[in-house]
Amino acid sequence: MGMWVFLLTEVLFFGAVLCGYVIYRATYPDAWAIGSRLNNAQLGAGMTLVLLLSSLMMALAVRSAQLGSRRSVEMYLIATMFLGATFLFMKAYEYHAHWVDRLIPGINFSGYQGAHASQVELFICFYFILTAIHALHMMIGIGVLTVIFLMVRRGRFSAQYYTPVEISGLYWHFVDIVWIFLFPLLYLVDLHK
Repeated sequence: MGMWVFLLTEVLFFGAVLCGYVIYRATYPDAWAIGSRLNNAQLGAGMTLVLLLSSLMMALAVRSAQLGSRRSVEMYLIATMFLGATFLFMKAYEYHAHWVDRLIPGINFSGYQGAHASQVELFICFYFILTAIHALHMMIGIGVLTVIFLMVRRGRFSAQYYTPVEISGLYWHFVDIVWIFLFPLLYLVDLHK
């Protein structure tokens, strides 16, 4: 029950930032479309695929824990963490590309000087806030799964008791679901132009 309450508070947290995003998107639709095109939609789609695969691996880890298959749980947890780390490396690559393109709000924003430049910078602010918070949650998730992996290695779980594996899976799936919302909001605002 505690994890569900925690996840509800996380929904409220992300929801507050997303409300601001929606308000400004309605106010500056042209700038949001321009800002979205500054992001690499193909890279975003690749990150989405990586996270969907990580969710599958996490679900298989939970199922293996239910069946009492310690080796399978270990293997699927390692795969989940590897995919999570892959996502973070892809995100770091994208952040670096934004730095090189001078698309860092405030300190390094001169890569876009066209119409609605200040509103595009606001979009990029939302992009960095939302994706950085998400990346932080991914890092926390990898840390949690590392602890769960060590507990599995020590034989702390069985087919009768696997609750921590399942609870950590809930957190991992939540973080992946957040990305499912972020991907279209940040990368697919205006594909037809």
